[in-house]
Amino acid sequence: MKRRTFLPTLIAFVCSLLITVGCAQDTPQADGTATDAPPTTASGEPVKLGYSSWAGWWPWAIAAEEGLFEANGANVELIWFDGYLESMQALAAGQLDANSQTLNDTISFAGDAINGMVAVLVNDNSAGNDKVIGAEGIDTVADLAGKSVALEEGVVGDFLLSLALEDAGLSRDDVTIRNLETGAAATAFAAGQVDGFAGWVPFWETALSREGSKELVTSADYPGAIPDLLVVSQQLIDSRPDQVQALVNTWFDILAFIDENPERASEIMARRASVSDSEFEKYTEGTKIFTLDENLEAFSAGGDDMKHMPYASQVMADFMVGVGFIPEAPDLEAILDDQFVKAYAAEQ
Repeated sequence: MKRRTFLPTLIAFVCSLLITVGCAQDTPQADGTATDAPPTTASGEPVKLGYSSWAGWWPWAIAAEEGLFEANGANVELIWFDGYLESMQALAAGQLDANSQTLNDTISFAGDAINGMVAVLVNDNSAGNDKVIGAEGIDTVADLAGKSVALEEGVVGDFLLSLALEDAGLSRDDVTIRNLETGAAATAFAAGQVDGFAGWVPFWETALSREGSKELVTSADYPGAIPDLLVVSQQLIDSRPDQVQALVNTWFDILAFIDENPERASEIMARRASVSDSEFEKYTEGTKIFTLDENLEAFSAGGDDMKHMPYASQVMADFMVGVGFIPEAPDLEAILDDQFVKAYAAEQ
């Protein structure tokens, strides 16, 4: 479940990655992707939609198995990526039309995306699946002052830590950041090499294996700080807005299906994610799936808290520029488009 990681390898990726797709369900491809279902019979070329292993994105598998794309006139080729990073790179390289990714990663990649990147739907917010962990004797975020924290710089664990430090009257300068890939960071913490860890599931499970360690703060304490999105290319919006609308409409049909058929929905998602029943329950508990009203609120301007993506995107962009993660912020207004969610709401 490698998730939310940006690496400056896009140019090499564009030169090397070729997405090839087949017709058989879950047919593995040479690049580690899999086509979950054949394209639907709607007119035009199929929209290539990527997704990877995060609980808020697993529901797309329901649409493939239950014919919900077809029911909404969405001509979709749903493509599973074992690596989240590769799915973002594929969208940026113009090899996908749409992808499932976070707001902070969309900000990171948007400036280099060949066909643009635009968030048109909020699938969920992390609501506990991202955590800051402290060693024995560290009971609050304030106790991290002067201590070392292992994390992957510039991604959501780092962002969550920064928000928590600010609330504690501290900043990143008050701790020693040890920049490691998230899995390595969790291992370093578990081995007693650092005093704190920040990251997402399942890596914090490794961190919490250290005797005496404890959860200091989670994404549940910061609603809106880590939104997970349906992101499409600007080219798709410009050339085939009907297909973008069909994708958004399908998502809300998926949510209705989950409400009406919870056991069948859970079976499909757990199988797609290759997780046990206990893991499935744990990961979904830490994920808040967004309703239509919550989507409308998230896209709305004028709010001054993280629940409002226009505000959150500015905070995230300032953070990433401040830590040197990106050289400058992209056009933040251009990466958020609520017209399709509003159109769906109007129809209801």
